Amino acid sequence: MSKLKNKPSIESFTGRTVLQGMPELAYVFDKEGRMVMWNKNIEKVLGFTKEELYHKYIADFIYESDRRKTIEAMHRIFEERTEQTVEYNLLTKSGKKLPYIGSGSLAIVDNQEYFVGMAINIRKLKNTEKVLKNVIAELKSLKDQLQSENIYLREEIKSQHDFDDIIGESEALMHSLFRIKQVAALDTTVLLEGETGTGKELFAMAIHSRSNRSDKPFVKVNCASLPSGLIESELFGHEKGAFTGAIQRQTGRFELAHGGTIFLDEIGEIPIELQSKLLRVLQEGEFERIGSSKTMKVDVRVIAATNRNLEDHINKKLFRKDLYYRLNVFPITIAPLRDRISDIPLLVDHFLERFNRKLARKINRVSKKTMNQLMAYSWPGNIRELENVIERAVIISGGTTLKIEPLLNPNFEEKEKLLPLAEYERQYIIRVLEKTYWRVEGHEGAARILDMHPETLRSRMRKLGIKRPSI
Repeated sequence: MSKLKNKPSIESFTGRTVLQGMPELAYVFDKEGRMVMWNKNIEKVLGFTKEELYHKYIADFIYESDRRKTIEAMHRIFEERTEQTVEYNLLTKSGKKLPYIGSGSLAIVDNQEYFVGMAINIRKLKNTEKVLKNVIAELKSLKDQLQSENIYLREEIKSQHDFDDIIGESEALMHSLFRIKQVAALDTTVLLEGETGTGKELFAMAIHSRSNRSDKPFVKVNCASLPSGLIESELFGHEKGAFTGAIQRQTGRFELAHGGTIFLDEIGEIPIELQSKLLRVLQEGEFERIGSSKTMKVDVRVIAATNRNLEDHINKKLFRKDLYYRLNVFPITIAPLRDRISDIPLLVDHFLERFNRKLARKINRVSKKTMNQLMAYSWPGNIRELENVIERAVIISGGTTLKIEPLLNPNFEEKEKLLPLAEYERQYIIRVLEKTYWRVEGHEGAARILDMHPETLRSRMRKLGIKRPSI
């Protein structure tokens, strides 16, 4: 069984990578003043190890004469729900004093209150009016960034990934994982193609975690979930007063992803009028916020995903051809579950273990009849549908044996047209050849995927009248 791991961080959520990308000290304390999250700069500056820092109190890091005002400022954040800024001396593990100015605000996650803040060193410029102005300006910039990132952190802090691993051993999955290994360490733009529910986001995270940007932000944007009028603002940000309702400046997702990776899910849903701006970011790494004439520069790796046929969109004038070619530098096709039947038992075991733990059940047996039912089903909703079926089965199963409800294809799924075996074989071989760019032999050749000798495949192609299209 092959697993490509997304290693969970201290709290097992991707929002931690946002903190790691911040240039100064960034930290999160709970209501009791215990540190629950921080970036690497904390360990570097204070000299403590990760194990020593976990659940230390805020007073442990503040010089004695500054503790009272610092702790009072933190209390005001929780009691008055207002942002606080305070100057203090940090105390390192070796006892050294370091002058800092910090800013913090309140974040509420799952009804739990947290103090989220950041601090910058003012040693070199302390006691000069010029430095204080620069510090205030930088704090304001960091505060604006923090306000935008707080939204992202709140969303990520309460989410657990649907998978800890990419699970399976089928030929189709192995081919996709091989493609990930080829491209992960590069900055090449990747286009993930696959049906809804195949786990494209998980593959995108696998690419990011194996890249040189793995310690930087991984920012997700579901283009299909955003109203068309808000997509530009979400991607590129806006200035205060740029449009009705813009009561403050908003940092866009591309800015949040600076130095890291942005995942544009359902890229085919981006309005045609916005695609030229996206193309410019991909080609030149620059854009303007809505309501601003200032050009922003970003260094971002783009991973896009779609469950649609973008070439059809191009023919219908819904998608720019030049944007398609810029996105389609390195395509990876994620196979649907019906083409990964051998992976179903492994996935069932994975989901069964998860939902046993989540629902406090002890189901440890799946009958052969039940497994045959699961493997015979077409899974139009792919892995996401399988996950839902297993969760429902764990809920309704009374003993230690898994029981599933009848599996029926939904009415909105088109019924598959039955074809003669030879025609079905012909269409499938053509499909595989197209995916391998008509390469017959080699590690990525069609013969390997079809588990056939190359000469046997060529013989079948001649018999079925399959010929490579002329260029």
